[in-house]
Amino acid sequence: MKNFLKEAVSVVPSKRQLDWFDVGFYAFAHFGVNTYTDREWGEGDEPESIFNPTKLDCDQWVRAIKAAGMKGLILTAKHHDGFCLWPSKYTEHSVKNSPFKGDVVKEAAEACRRGGIKFGFYLSPWDRNSKLYGTDEYNDYFCNQLTELLTQYGDIFCVWFDNACGEGPNGKKQQYDFQRYFELIRKYQPNAVIFNDFGPDVRWCGNEAGKTRESEWAVVPSELCKYSEVQTGPAPMADQGDLSFLYNSSKNIGTLDIAMFSKGLTFTPAEVDTSIRKGWFWHEEQEPRTLEDLFSVYVRTVGGNCCLNLNIPPTREGLLDERDVKRLAELGEKIRSSFGREIPVTVKKRDKGDVIQQDYEIIFDKPVSEIHYVVIEEDLTKGQRIEGFQILRESEGYRMFPLYHGRTVGNRKICLIWDSSTEQNKLLFWYDKNEVDHILLRIVSARGEVCLKSVKVY
Repeated sequence: MKNFLKEAVSVVPSKRQLDWFDVGFYAFAHFGVNTYTDREWGEGDEPESIFNPTKLDCDQWVRAIKAAGMKGLILTAKHHDGFCLWPSKYTEHSVKNSPFKGDVVKEAAEACRRGGIKFGFYLSPWDRNSKLYGTDEYNDYFCNQLTELLTQYGDIFCVWFDNACGEGPNGKKQQYDFQRYFELIRKYQPNAVIFNDFGPDVRWCGNEAGKTRESEWAVVPSELCKYSEVQTGPAPMADQGDLSFLYNSSKNIGTLDIAMFSKGLTFTPAEVDTSIRKGWFWHEEQEPRTLEDLFSVYVRTVGGNCCLNLNIPPTREGLLDERDVKRLAELGEKIRSSFGREIPVTVKKRDKGDVIQQDYEIIFDKPVSEIHYVVIEEDLTKGQRIEGFQILRESEGYRMFPLYHGRTVGNRKICLIWDSSTEQNKLLFWYDKNEVDHILLRIVSARGEVCLKSVKVY
């Protein structure tokens, strides 16, 4: 088991995965014929004439996205209905035969570049319009469209795939050649991460509600992410179990009680995708989620070893709904006010002689009476290692008062220590004139020597 743990702590991200973690929070834009039919899934027979965003302004999208603190945008270049938001030469079911006549992908990509944010796209493998769907020729068709998107719109930071696979016009389902798709992406956009249920770079979290696991591992069994690079040998009990039951919605994915049965581990972190509204496409009667809900999702996801992909659907005019724009501005202000006042600290490791269970003193430059968040980051270039930790208030050198109990850390863990609106955790400073000069980060469980990247206090 010790040898396997040494391998497990050596499972590390690629540069493209580290760059994706740096983006952290980005937007989804579901836009297409469903916007005009008031549906979520189209049938594929919608007339091109219904698509006509008369006030399309992708710069307005980018301004609203940036106001929320997001650093990227993923556009639905084609949804399941097969309608293409760019003038693809491989189908007539596209913007070229609509009253709009323009190129939404180009408008969005150029607006992102002007605004200084990343651009990516979603290309649905399921196509309810194409007569080729369900045949070998469809994979050629799909690759042709994928190549158009990869080569005509500048740098791409993310190519987003789901595994939706229904029947096409001929009543058949398609066998997707994902390995071929991946090879094209690596050829034309080698820095782009690929999102898919099964890897290779980023996996789905398992729900669309903005929920996260208490223990979110980026180091996961290859049985879950079959397209990802396997970086270890078999676990000690690999020949005594079967992990074929694993799916993204499973509660335990990377924990040792599961990983010990794996044929090998991969580095495949989770993206949380959810919408600012109930639906993914714009519906006039729907209202945006509350500020409190969205901020809570942000803390759980960006602060839970994931990235957050928040959908904001454009209206039929081609603008973001002003109700959503207002909520995004509020969210950005809430994030900036919560994490904009960093308290200067010095982090010092106490010499306990142990490699694993270490204590780190978080020493304030001057005593403080109130803190809200502690944000911990591991150095993922050395692997994800922490399995359990505590943040403690130390009194008289020996008495400990718990302020936070956590499991994994990974890229970033946001620990809510104090919330004055709910008076959470009244033990925080307890006495000593309501001020402290340090708190303690205690690593209670890890897979190897802990390598911290940073500890910040707000």
